Amino acid sequence: MVSDVHGNAEALARAGDGADALVVLGDLIDFVDYHDHSKGILGRVFGPEKVGIFAELRRGTRRADTASYIRSLWDGLADARSVVEEAVLEQYHALFSAMSAPTYATPGNVDSPQLWPRFAGDGVHVLDGEAAEIGGLRFGFAGGGLAVPGVVRNPNAPWFPYVRTEEDMADALDRMGQVDVLCTHIPPLVPELTYDVVARRPEWGSRAALDKIHRERPRWSVFGHVHQPLARRVRLGHTECVNVGHFQRSGKPHVLNW
Repeated sequence: MVSDVHGNAEALARAGDGADALVVLGDLIDFVDYHDHSKGILGRVFGPEKVGIFAELRRGTRRADTASYIRSLWDGLADARSVVEEAVLEQYHALFSAMSAPTYATPGNVDSPQLWPRFAGDGVHVLDGEAAEIGGLRFGFAGGGLAVPGVVRNPNAPWFPYVRTEEDMADALDRMGQVDVLCTHIPPLVPELTYDVVARRPEWGSRAALDKIHRERPRWSVFGHVHQPLARRVRLGHTECVNVGHFQRSGKPHVLNW
């Protein structure tokens, strides 16, 4: 199991070695590489200096300044949307080619799920709001992040993160039915799982996922999204909750045995 791959195709190619299946919980794209500003889509397009400025703004609390700065960068390109899609497709070709068969994958917020059908098949199963049987257990998948209430998406933006309302997340969780392993990109809404100790702020967590855990008591809840969580494991009654990322940096998959 891996999450938050962010472009690490080399390690992804080894992640399924010796396993019956590979589970990928999203964030395949390396859009902004906060560890190496020369990498990622922004680094490739704008260079490390400008990415460094963006990263510094992103760490602050002035969201309007961050949005204004990144908008000024995109406005300097003749066709920013085509530039981004070309870069995303290039990464996806490498990443999906690296997946071993069988792979069961759901997108994260740093993904373009509308492009995923191009890469499904040949042992790669894309699921979102669906379930699959793996090794006699029922795995349910729900991808994406959560939309910020009240934030209106700019229709002219060159790229959109995959986010959904909590209501839409709840619907996806309901559609999959009762499962043994709940697979989401974002964690359930538990403070120890959502707080990032490096960013020093809570990240997204799903109330609907937490409610499903309390209501249906799956054996495991697995997820990623929070790169440096306060706690990687928390037990909620019968359910073991595990953050299986940050694969881009660790290069090590989480192994689930039963």
